[in-house]
Amino acid sequence: MTPAIRIGPLVFPSELLVLIIAAAIGLLAARLLTRKQAAVTAAPSDTGAVLWRALITGLVVARLGFVWQYPAHFLENPLRILDLRDGGWAGMAGLAAAWAYALYAALRRKAPRPALLGALALASVVWIGGGRWLAPTPQAQPELAELALRQLDGAPAGLAVYQGKPTVINLWASWCPPCRREMPAFAAAQAAHPGVNFVFLNQAEAPPAVTDFLAQHAPSLRNVLLDPAGAASRQMSNRGLPATLFLDAEGRLVDLRVGELSAASLAQRLDTIQEPASGD
Repeated sequence: MTPAIRIGPLVFPSELLVLIIAAAIGLLAARLLTRKQAAVTAAPSDTGAVLWRALITGLVVARLGFVWQYPAHFLENPLRILDLRDGGWAGMAGLAAAWAYALYAALRRKAPRPALLGALALASVVWIGGGRWLAPTPQAQPELAELALRQLDGAPAGLAVYQGKPTVINLWASWCPPCRREMPAFAAAQAAHPGVNFVFLNQAEAPPAVTDFLAQHAPSLRNVLLDPAGAASRQMSNRGLPATLFLDAEGRLVDLRVGELSAASLAQRLDTIQEPASGD
C-alpha cells in the first residue's frame, strides 16, 4: 500500500487513515454489540462514550510517551508538544493506556464488558495489523537506483555513491511550506550525524530556484540533488511532499514518512537505521 493517500489536491499519510478506520470499526462494533446486549438486558449503555475517552487517553499518552523519549527537543520550546504534524507518537504506550482505561471502565461497569472489550480488541487488531501492512519490508528499492538525477551544476548524479552507510533521502521543494519548516531540523541532524548520509532530493524545480532557496535559507546543506521529473515523489509517496526515506547501511528501505518531521521525530527515525555503538 502506498504510504500516502491522495484526495484531490490533499495528501494524507496512510497511517492516519488506518487509525481513523480502526476507531470507526471499534465504534461501529460497540454500537452493534451494545444493541444486541441491550435487547437482552434492556439496560442503557455508555459504551461509545467510554471508547471515545479510551481513544483520547491513548492519543494523549502516545504523544507524551514520545516527548518522554526525546525530551531535549522540547525543552527549548514546550509548545512543540502540541504540534502533532511531525507524527511523533509512542504507539504501544498509547494502546496500553487505552486498554487500561477501558478495563477500569469495565470494572466500574460504566459500559457492558463484552461490548466494550470486544470493540476495543477489534479496533486494536485493525490498528496493529494495518500498521504492519503499511510498514515497508526492508528491501532494496530498484526505483531509487533508476532515478535520473542531476547535481546543481547539471552533471549526472546517482544514489549509488551513498551506499555503505545509513541514508536519509528527503524529497522536497522550495514552494512547499512543510518542507521549508523541517529544513533546520535536517541541517542540524546532518551536522550531528556524520555516520549517516543525508541526501536532499529536490522535486521538479529548476536549478536557479533551488540554488537561490539554498543560499537564502539553508546554505549549510550538503548532498543536494535534482530530480527534474519528480519521479521519486511520484513513485514513493503518491506525489506527497515532504517525504523522507530512511535506508539502512545495506540500502534497504526501513521507514518512509510522508509529512513534516520535527527534530524529535527525525531523531526517532534515525534510531531505527543506526546500529548501536559497540558495548551498548
